[in-house]
Amino acid sequence: MTPDPILLVDDDEDILAMLAVVLRDWGHAVDRATSGSMALDMCWKRKYALLLMDMRMDTHRDGIETLAALRGGEGPNRRTPVIIMTAYAEARDAVDAMKGGASDYLFKPLDMKVLRHAVDGTLGRPAVTVGQAVGDGGLIGSSEAFLKMKSLALRAARAEATVLITGESGTGKELVARLIVRNSRRAGRPFVAINCAALTETLLESELFGHVAGAFSDAVRRAGRLRAADGGTVFLDEIADTSPKFQAKLLRTLQDGEIQPVGSDTVERVDVRVLAATNRDMERLVAEGRFRDDLYYRLNVVRVVVPPLRERGDDLEALSAHFVAEYARKNGSGVRGLDPGAMEAVRRHSWPGNVRELQNAVERGVILAEGDMVCEEDMGIRFGPSLPPGPEPWRPRAQPPPETGRPTMDDEKRQAAEDAMRRNRGVIAYAARDLKVTRKTLAAWIKKFNLEHLKG
Repeated sequence: MTPDPILLVDDDEDILAMLAVVLRDWGHAVDRATSGSMALDMCWKRKYALLLMDMRMDTHRDGIETLAALRGGEGPNRRTPVIIMTAYAEARDAVDAMKGGASDYLFKPLDMKVLRHAVDGTLGRPAVTVGQAVGDGGLIGSSEAFLKMKSLALRAARAEATVLITGESGTGKELVARLIVRNSRRAGRPFVAINCAALTETLLESELFGHVAGAFSDAVRRAGRLRAADGGTVFLDEIADTSPKFQAKLLRTLQDGEIQPVGSDTVERVDVRVLAATNRDMERLVAEGRFRDDLYYRLNVVRVVVPPLRERGDDLEALSAHFVAEYARKNGSGVRGLDPGAMEAVRRHSWPGNVRELQNAVERGVILAEGDMVCEEDMGIRFGPSLPPGPEPWRPRAQPPPETGRPTMDDEKRQAAEDAMRRNRGVIAYAARDLKVTRKTLAAWIKKFNLEHLKG
């Protein structure tokens, strides 16, 4: 059976022709439309596997309006996935596209590797997915905070400037660095990543700048990572944890494109782009004299702040689904996803360890799941120390003798459960969190004390 074709929509006929050739080379049948109105007419007449559509067209109907009309209609392509293309790397455009029902968005000029990844990924998705996700080399998300960050990173990719990537541990700063490299003019050239905090000052200097024979005991000549990355990109993770001596040498490289191997009097030239990352407060370190201000200004030409997972609530389902699929495949498991209880637990956890913590929890859940769905207990999420400060755990007060007529322990349990349920609008998960008891315990109290009427 012949697969459904892809519909290309763009008012630039040269781009249409080029994309048609590329997609046909990849084995896809292709139709073309030069306007949104033309695309809608064609969508009434034929079922498509995918629409690849420009966002801003010189016609009366742009890509967002066309997408809205497609999703709001009753034709055969109402649920067909749509990838939006745009030459304007604005976060608002990306947010509008995703809210309008786009499956993904790409920036022009198109990188053919990124395009193929997007097309293959979209066509390879199952008919029913947990949420919609924008995926790029492990970066998954469609929340506004994520899309704003990604938009800025992609704009930075087009330049040659240094980029400082900041964010909490576990947010995916190296993935953002790799996204920048893939979409830069240095894509396909050497990429070298170094964790500065993992090496001593001497080892870091030698590793990055190289050394000559005899520079220290038993030393043989080593070119160094900057030389190995010549023409490409170096990513320096945990840059804030470097010494003043190292910072001075790095500043020279950024200013003049020169390196001086350890033990050498010779200066060598290199052509590298430097990306750096940290989870520290750089402004504070500079103010305290613990990081060179001149190097900070050199690194901070473009600042990309990776948002913590607690600010990306809309991405939790997509990230969870992505990790379930990844670890089910790696472990040969038949696990299909998270059950409602596990997903609720994911939503109410604050994720201080960010995406890395979620990834580890899902991996544990997939490994320990006894059926085809991961339950909350499988994931081992610990809520107590991870949550922002809140009410103290519920504890019974010391009980007076029954004959005094004062409240009993059951009275206190009932009152605590009732108050918590009212505060949290009948949501058991949130009320249990307030009381620092399990949902199972709170549900038992609700049943025992006839509080079912308080459920939301």
